[in-house]
Amino acid sequence: MMKTLSALLVAGLALTHTASAQETTIRFTLGWKTQGSDAAFFVARDKGYFKAEGLNVVIDQGEGSGATITRIMGGAYDAGFGDVNAIIQNASAKPGEAPVMVYMLWNRPPFAISSKKSAGITKPSDLEGKKLGGAQGTPTTRLLQVFARKNNVDISKIALSNMAPNLQEPLLIKGDIDGALVFNITGYFNLLLNRQDPDKDFNWLTFGDFGLDLYSNGLMVSQKLLKENPKAVAGLVRATNKAMIEIAKDQNVAMKAVMNFDNLVNEAIEKRRLQYSFTNLIVSPEMKEIGIGDIKDDRMARAIDIVVEGYGLTRTPKPDEIFSRAFLPSRAERELVYTAN
Repeated sequence: MMKTLSALLVAGLALTHTASAQETTIRFTLGWKTQGSDAAFFVARDKGYFKAEGLNVVIDQGEGSGATITRIMGGAYDAGFGDVNAIIQNASAKPGEAPVMVYMLWNRPPFAISSKKSAGITKPSDLEGKKLGGAQGTPTTRLLQVFARKNNVDISKIALSNMAPNLQEPLLIKGDIDGALVFNITGYFNLLLNRQDPDKDFNWLTFGDFGLDLYSNGLMVSQKLLKENPKAVAGLVRATNKAMIEIAKDQNVAMKAVMNFDNLVNEAIEKRRLQYSFTNLIVSPEMKEIGIGDIKDDRMARAIDIVVEGYGLTRTPKPDEIFSRAFLPSRAERELVYTAN
């Protein structure tokens, strides 16, 4: 009996070792420091959704959603969460080298101008004669000229001050600038952390509401992973999708995984950020029509044109260079219903 038990244990260990050896390791970069809006990746890891797909996903914090692309292109990472508009920029300059988006999370762009209500900026034309603060190179700052042209705003009548991102909200609160060129999912919470009421005391001009109908952050993979291990890409997408559907219904499950990854974050703020991402970036009429994860090709083509214009790119990439739906689960499996709790 003892020999039989020992034999079974040895056989079991051998099988476990074989399964472990067959796991594909994917080095994954977030778009920024740990945030509640990253919860799907932590849930997929903690609840074994990645593992069930034969994946060992190693998650690291990021340095900016644009940096996700450079990290992947440099070979340090296989996949990540970042901005599709940065993919467009790199695909224009280096065809066939930029990562490919395989699952769109943020159907609406976070690019916005925040201002105190006392500044009276409620529409684009109100920006004339005002002083705005922006971080050089960020999409909101770079696309300001396109935003102005599409809304018949005289850009020469706007004073633009270049500043570090961490100074935008303090200077806005102080009154040194009239508006800040921000990501709403960042700026909103920076105001909260500065003891402000971003709903009651501030106005928000969101670029997506005024002619810049761009997509934004999602799951992207390297060209190498896409070509050499499409099975791993499909598994990564399936696991992420499963977690997204789950956390849309239960944000407490999401926050448990977030805190498990980084217990130093402000749980209350990050839960609110997660919910903000659903209501302001993820859930939209288009998402409800086509399901979470997908895009519309004609809208992507228009978005590419906007980015090409805004960044002065010399080549216009095609939508299929930027996004692939080849790995998406069925439409029925991507039915996301959000309930705040």
